[in-house]
Amino acid sequence: MAEQGKPKGPSVRAVPAGDDRERLVCPDCGFVQYDNPKVVVGVVCTWQERILLCKRAINPRRGFWTMPAGYLELNESTIEGARREAWEEARARVEIDDLLAIYNVRRLSQVQIIYRGRLVSPEVTPGPETAEVALVPWLEIPWDAIAFPTVRWALRHYDEMRELSGFAARTNPLGESGDLLPSS
Repeated sequence: MAEQGKPKGPSVRAVPAGDDRERLVCPDCGFVQYDNPKVVVGVVCTWQERILLCKRAINPRRGFWTMPAGYLELNESTIEGARREAWEEARARVEIDDLLAIYNVRRLSQVQIIYRGRLVSPEVTPGPETAEVALVPWLEIPWDAIAFPTVRWALRHYDEMRELSGFAARTNPLGESGDLLPSS
């Protein structure tokens, strides 16, 4: 029983009946707390053959370049989330064209859903989490200063699919896990 009428809530690690892994369980009522992966949404945006990049003003990877991306909010579709992230990070209005990729970053328990999109206009400016924005030609992408492996993958997958429509979404490159350092 809970002390002084205060419920303990999910506070005991146990394998619930019918499950195959430990979860946090409430010892009073049996409620099971499921910890599920985080969903990240983003968009590779272009304006006349230039790609929108955002220099991060926050950690992790402050000072490195990324595409507009971030966590999906409750009650939001993945397309709505990708558009919102483009607005929040670069004050960019985008039209989504296609689903570009779905990446799995197991060490962070993330699923990343990345779209291909077009800017409605070239007017972009840094949002609160962004130090700088740029519309960059493909040959000038600062590959050594890209924030995360999934951004590199998305940019390369964008390049492979830039002239195509109706393609299958891409996934992690073979053998890639999304770790910042190469797997050993």
